[in-house]
Amino acid sequence: MSAGWFRRRFLPGGPLPAPRPPRPRASPVPYRRPRFLRGSGSGPADAPRRPDARPVRSPARGRALPWNAGYAEIINAEKSEFNEDQAACGQLCIGRCAFAAEEDQEWLTLCPEELLTGHYWALFDGHGGPAAAILAANTLHSCLRRQLEAVVEGMVATRPPMHLSGHCVCPSDPHFVEEKGIRAEDLVIGALESAFQECDEVIGRELEASGQVGGCTALVAVSLQGKLYVANAGDSRAILVRKDEVRPLSSEFTPETERQRIQQLAFVYPELLAGEFTRLEFPRRLKGDDLGQKVLFRDHHMRGWSYKCVEKSDLKYPLIHGQGRQARLLGTLAVSRGLGDHQLRVLDTNIHLKPFLLSVPQVTVLDVDQLELQEEDVVVMATDGLWDVLSNEQVARLVRSFLPGNREDPHRFSELAQMLIHSTQRKDDGPTGEGQVSYDDISVFVIPLHSQGQRSGGR
Repeated sequence: MSAGWFRRRFLPGGPLPAPRPPRPRASPVPYRRPRFLRGSGSGPADAPRRPDARPVRSPARGRALPWNAGYAEIINAEKSEFNEDQAACGQLCIGRCAFAAEEDQEWLTLCPEELLTGHYWALFDGHGGPAAAILAANTLHSCLRRQLEAVVEGMVATRPPMHLSGHCVCPSDPHFVEEKGIRAEDLVIGALESAFQECDEVIGRELEASGQVGGCTALVAVSLQGKLYVANAGDSRAILVRKDEVRPLSSEFTPETERQRIQQLAFVYPELLAGEFTRLEFPRRLKGDDLGQKVLFRDHHMRGWSYKCVEKSDLKYPLIHGQGRQARLLGTLAVSRGLGDHQLRVLDTNIHLKPFLLSVPQVTVLDVDQLELQEEDVVVMATDGLWDVLSNEQVARLVRSFLPGNREDPHRFSELAQMLIHSTQRKDDGPTGEGQVSYDDISVFVIPLHSQGQRSGGR
């Protein structure tokens, strides 16, 4: 977002925008489940089920997902009426762009005979209703395709050129590109970052037009040119599971993990807190009895801690409150990155949360072509309901115990996704032995890398 727009939108005292004429309210975003679940069931019809069990859904047998990936989902335990998770997957077909005649170089024409193809898997965990996650599932892949088409000429070049047209203004241009270390994968990363930003803007417009609210986290995996790109904005997670390795492919973004960035914004723009919150972090919320005492604290510039004498302003509600999974931004949200939430305010105030929320993802690149892949090597992507109960190592143990004995089953990856979800629903007899239960929505992709990764995703 631009600094000018930011000031006009969120800071008091700036010029008011000209009133827009009222327009008819759009229809609400209709609720739906992923298209690839049409005709699906929740397991064998004769399977015994406890009366309180929630059904686990997977694609119907015979409906293949990209790379023969597996998928399963379960709705929350009556936390909300709808499953607020959404999922999407499919093939990406990116047309190469060629410049027209020199006098018409502002126009780009797509050349359909030259395509770069890849695949796409995405999970969206909604909050405040399912609308934002549904819009993201409908929109993000289109945004990504447009952003990739804008840079595909640079992606297929030996090294991305300074000028996409090939015109060299400065003889040293190739040297500057080389000096910066810019590679094709950097263009894909930039396309993902721009696609998330574009999708966020679309969601904001659509929700405002329909009078709906809400937001969602987003976790996306894209296979392209022999590499797997994992882009995450929120608290979902992806891991690589191999015979002797468990590798995180994403990091969770919560108020705690992004404390310094959030405090820095409040330091630069204190108006955003409207005098209602303190940006400083203390080990607990301070009380009147703490006034005048020297207590532990830290500010935006500090990774360590120090002491300060407590003043009256320190007794305000903290910008980030709580620990671990209970940490909340402005007492409201448990995530610090995601899509949507443009209209979200702190309860009974006019304080917007959107300035503190980033839609930009962190992107991790896995060079699949450089791995000596085994048949059981997979990527597990899941929303936070799974990771609230199972650790990376526990998921890896379940993967390794299941796949070797089911090599002949063409549906084994969806069955593995189901098993992972079932492992979060058992209080006493679960294979993890932890006795924890997840009551959240859970969505899981299991993406096999072996044969599909060796073909480089349609490069």
